[in-house]
Amino acid sequence: MPIAFFLAILLGTALLALPISRAGPGGAPFLTALFTATSAVCVTGLIVVDTATYWSGFGQAVILVLFQIGGFGIMSGATLLGLLVSRRLRLATRLVAQAETRGLALGDITAILRLVLLVTVVVEVAIATILALRLHVTYGEPWPDAIWHGVFQAVSAFNNAGFVTYSDSLTGFALDPVILLPIMLGVVLGGIGMPVLHDLRREPWVPGRWSLHTKLTLLGTALLLPAGMLATLAYEWSNPDTLGALPPAGRLLGGAFHSVMARSGGFNAVDIGQMETETLAITYGLMLIGGGSAGTAGGIKVGTFMILGLIVWAEVRGERDSIAFNRRICPTAQRQAVTIALLAVGMVGTATLAMVTLTKMPLRDAVFETISAFATVGLSTGVTRDLPPAAQSLVVFLMFVGRVGTITVATALALSHRQNPYRYPEERPIVG
Repeated sequence: MPIAFFLAILLGTALLALPISRAGPGGAPFLTALFTATSAVCVTGLIVVDTATYWSGFGQAVILVLFQIGGFGIMSGATLLGLLVSRRLRLATRLVAQAETRGLALGDITAILRLVLLVTVVVEVAIATILALRLHVTYGEPWPDAIWHGVFQAVSAFNNAGFVTYSDSLTGFALDPVILLPIMLGVVLGGIGMPVLHDLRREPWVPGRWSLHTKLTLLGTALLLPAGMLATLAYEWSNPDTLGALPPAGRLLGGAFHSVMARSGGFNAVDIGQMETETLAITYGLMLIGGGSAGTAGGIKVGTFMILGLIVWAEVRGERDSIAFNRRICPTAQRQAVTIALLAVGMVGTATLAMVTLTKMPLRDAVFETISAFATVGLSTGVTRDLPPAAQSLVVFLMFVGRVGTITVATALALSHRQNPYRYPEERPIVG
């Protein structure tokens, strides 16, 4: 998977560097083309030039194709890697996995790819139709422009790409639920993960037959989205530079929109750079958690976060096992969750230090930019375009590692699991 993403980035860089891809004279500089291609393939959305004015129609089409390939590849690739892992497990574990996933773990690869393609096409076409009609009827855009903008934003939303064909992102539609709500829905559906959608398709009205992964992902999403919305409203309600400038209904819509986008969507309807420090701190956490596994969202994933919470809850209660929905979380999954979380925190901390060293920007902006890149979110406080070449290269590295690294590490940890024929004597070190 990393090699495929790397080759796609190289091809995208070459295409974006062509003079035909740029609206102005000459081709784009190599670093600009590389940054944009990486952001598109890794479905991040961070930009160093204005997508609407810097790139020509051909260049914007290349960007759309790149994040469509990136999003489809992430969903199908991550799901197939999950299949590979399940096939490498012992027979007893495979039978349990088959029962838990209702056939997904041992299913037909062609059927899974067909499901990914079907969901992608249906959701993107539906959202594009709504957006195009709204842009033409309400905003008076000519049909060709309305269709193009509708398709671009719909594909970008479902793939959690964060790219927009408007210079001000979606701030011009901050009060329009007909534009924002479909985009929010696309971000959630794309980021929730294919295993969850597979479960919901097979047993939509029977939660008792959903896999534990689906239950944890949906519960985590149901908790985090309202929590993010309420926290955003609490700190931004009276901020005249963000939600405070909107009527009450617009503030509620804006708070919900920001909560969804912080989970990896990357769109913004208000100026992120003007938000309160407390709101940015909350957004740090939402971005780092991200969305569901085998979806287009980034971060350490909701399932990982929920497992960490269950570990803490069991320890606080003095229980030996971490239990959710009458199921024990296996020790292997617990260790993998802790490993992924610690590696992510270590990467973000190291990269933040490097970002501050390279740019001398305020710490709050450096942390935000670093997490946004690593979690492939795409939100920014407005500093991305002013980054020096060295810092841009760092962001490119973070986007690539954040996109393919978590999937690769999780798969490697699962495949490397083995049981030694011996155990060392146990000794308990001091904790705390």
